[in-house]
Amino acid sequence: MAKLVPLSAGNAGAVENLLDDAFGTDRQRRTAYLLRAGAAYIPQLSFGLSHDNRLIGSIQCWPMRLSGDDGHDAAMILVGPVAVAPDMQGAGYGHRLMNAMLDAAMMAGNPPLMMIGDAQYYGRFGFGADETGGWRLPGPVDAHRLLLRNPGGHILPICGALGPDIAD
Repeated sequence: MAKLVPLSAGNAGAVENLLDDAFGTDRQRRTAYLLRAGAAYIPQLSFGLSHDNRLIGSIQCWPMRLSGDDGHDAAMILVGPVAVAPDMQGAGYGHRLMNAMLDAAMMAGNPPLMMIGDAQYYGRFGFGADETGGWRLPGPVDAHRLLLRNPGGHILPICGALGPDIAD
């Protein structure tokens, strides 16, 4: 059985190797990487799965800001990447990582969560693209893959630019 651990307790090199295996070595050119450039992941919402002293899964969350075209800004959290080692996929580890993060987010006041991902897969966790059509990112994204989960009912700009929320 895989053990859930805080991602901050692990080896950063192991996380990078896992992400390379899961998404390829060219992953850093993707829009999600551009979106969180310069931000540090949120330790309380980021987890790893360890099995036989091997990192087999990880989830990271990042502080974001939606700068509304109407002058209203909103803080939110970017979820991802969610990664499971290719040889361990299909065993429910992605679900386990998502549920651990969602439980931690609930304890943190249910902030709005957004991600770039497969709507069919992440829809089971309450994510959808209905409210994200007016959001701009620093790179290309298919509109149906820009997803939001907002169980706290936070008021968010309808139109605006997403970027990292970097503390000064």
